[in-house]
Amino acid sequence: MAKARTQFICQNCGTVHARWVGKCEGCGQWNTIVEEDPMGGIGAGPGRTPKKGRPVALTTLSGETEDAPRIETGISELDRATGGGFVRGSAVLIGGDPGIGKSTVLMQAAAALSRRGHRVIYVSGEEAVAQVRLRAQRLDAADTGVLLAAETNVEDILATLGEGKRPDLAIIDSIQTLWSDTADSAPGTVTQVRTGVQAMIRFAKQTGAAIVLVGHVTKDGQIAGPRVVEHMVDAVLYFEGDRGHHYRILRTVKNRFGPTDEIGVFEMSDKGLREVSNPSELFLGERNSKSPGAAVFAGMEGTRPVLVEVQALVAPTSLGTPRRAVIGWDGARLSMILAVLEAHCGVRLGQHDVYLNVAGGYRISEPAADLAVASALVSSLAGLALPSDCVYFGEVSLSGAIRPVAHTGQRLKEAEKLGFSQAVLPSASADMPKASGMSWSEMESLPDLVARIAGSKAALKTAEDDD
Repeated sequence: MAKARTQFICQNCGTVHARWVGKCEGCGQWNTIVEEDPMGGIGAGPGRTPKKGRPVALTTLSGETEDAPRIETGISELDRATGGGFVRGSAVLIGGDPGIGKSTVLMQAAAALSRRGHRVIYVSGEEAVAQVRLRAQRLDAADTGVLLAAETNVEDILATLGEGKRPDLAIIDSIQTLWSDTADSAPGTVTQVRTGVQAMIRFAKQTGAAIVLVGHVTKDGQIAGPRVVEHMVDAVLYFEGDRGHHYRILRTVKNRFGPTDEIGVFEMSDKGLREVSNPSELFLGERNSKSPGAAVFAGMEGTRPVLVEVQALVAPTSLGTPRRAVIGWDGARLSMILAVLEAHCGVRLGQHDVYLNVAGGYRISEPAADLAVASALVSSLAGLALPSDCVYFGEVSLSGAIRPVAHTGQRLKEAEKLGFSQAVLPSASADMPKASGMSWSEMESLPDLVARIAGSKAALKTAEDDD
């Protein structure tokens, strides 16, 4: 009989090695290689003859389609992030830093659904029943009909969920604590996580219950465990936020039943997470309109326009190599903007330290913020405050040209609603509003923008000299 071979699997990225090594070749992490059984309860394994398959029915792409049945929680920001509510028979993965609010928002959602007559089961693998009850009392959810269990064994959880009436929503907190009898490894390993997620997804598809899985994150902010877990589930949500701020952002990065890049904005309070219906007012609430180096960016998060302040500080350096510090934006893209300003606009920043910050701890991912960042940098270097009622958006190319971006009309409507009367945007932008109370300046290249700011400074100096 052939001897069963063992595998060495990285617990950070899932890379399989033939022997134990100290450093993983896939992700570069040290001491993450663990020896595991290759059988692991997954697949047929060597020496076992696979059974003969059966042909499945084929169909065409044309035909009637039905909208996925959803369960609305009544929490509008959570429903927005999930695309309109939890889809029956789907599996949703929620990740985030410890203490960011994952268990809090799920307990609030469970209580809201229970009040609407849905059967909800909350399975905690990290906290005892008494701890979960204390959270429920703090969130005013103790009087609801949410069913609670503290268990980590996959088979016991599935037997509990399958007993009695089918649950409408089942919350598993968290997948790193699950373990199965079919996998011979410790809880939290790649094999156990993959086995537990597969079992939960299979239960969701067979019964039509919506399953929500809570996942831990690594120090890099990625969901811990094999990356294949994110491919297996139907939706992936990330909780973002800074502990120094009260707000939290629930960002959708994958959704098979709705749009991606949607966000739900919450504010942490002593009674749990409170919805923020207008996040633009939240990010602009403490704005100083008279300070140089600040530009308001009109951005988009999925289908929602969001206005946020971009702050820049340019100061002479005393070091041989100028410092570049970025918070809330891509550092490589800042280097590109600085190079374009020097090469095409004559703005010399080689002997200056540059600090860039997105107000409120918000993180910008779209390239449309290039124009706002460039405006803030030039404003800080010139020592001239930009107009307080003006917004900026547009993508800057390496040639210095300003390229159009999508959703121009929505950005302008959001800015007008918040009291802004001016906008600086790319020329030939699409979907411009036909009737609007705003005035806008269309820019073809970045030197035009620098000349506009420099002209404002010259005009201001002339007015001061006349006085």
